[in-house]
Amino acid sequence: MPEDVLVTADWVESNLDAFQDDDSDHRLVEINNPTVTDESEYTPYEEGHIPGALNFEWDAVFTDETERDIVSKEDFANRNGEAGIDADTTVVVYGGGRVPNWFALFGYWIYKYYGHDDIRVIDGGKGYWVDNDYPLSTDEPDFTPREYEASGPHEDIRAYKDDVDEAIEEGIPMVDVRSPEEFSGEVIAPEGLNETAQRGGHIPGASNVPIGTTLNDDGTFKSPDELRELYDAAGADGDGETITYCRVGERSSIEWFLLHELLGYDDVSNYDGSWTEWGNLIGAPIETGE
Repeated sequence: MPEDVLVTADWVESNLDAFQDDDSDHRLVEINNPTVTDESEYTPYEEGHIPGALNFEWDAVFTDETERDIVSKEDFANRNGEAGIDADTTVVVYGGGRVPNWFALFGYWIYKYYGHDDIRVIDGGKGYWVDNDYPLSTDEPDFTPREYEASGPHEDIRAYKDDVDEAIEEGIPMVDVRSPEEFSGEVIAPEGLNETAQRGGHIPGASNVPIGTTLNDDGTFKSPDELRELYDAAGADGDGETITYCRVGERSSIEWFLLHELLGYDDVSNYDGSWTEWGNLIGAPIETGE
């Protein structure tokens, strides 16, 4: 397992002193979206988090609801600096939800989009940490602010509608990470979440690799060999460009991570507009069924 991108709960526990030290170059960041995540699916930050972890809520820190876009470079830099993070900090993210690290890996993708070099994620996320009785704290850290200088944006890891149009025309692999029911058009959104598109279905030519198929029973990721076999079967073998997408770009950032960061496939981009954009576009082609 490449420790420079994916770390174990044991590794984090062995570094808890560093994560709680104001002078340290290590920071933990919990990333969740309480507006769509039921408390039965994860332990809320206020009720317990990894000691030293900061609380970065997905919608408040990584998105711009006014622009309906990701957070601006300036706001991203300001939020990190205020929290005691600079561009040289080793940042380790994690989160809970019905999918481990559901929104944490969207945060990871944003860090990479703005050029943060040392960003990692805890394998299994908060669920694994809690289920295996690792220590929790209710103390909220207060680190000395630092100057954060973001770079980028690095557009090579982000896909837009024009890229999807090209992928349809040229047969570029697209990985739809939603559930089979969403992929087929039987439902438009996961149970309990708002329908953000007018139509159900999937982008023509896309293959369905649901998030659940990438996970072990304990919520950790399957081995690289197992993941390669899974993506090879979907036509994403790393030889060329691959685009991932889901409903609003958060689940697809997980499989972007697996393809680009864990397996080392060079040309992988996350279409964060995802089905919310595509399913609402007038005249955009869709397919239904398996």
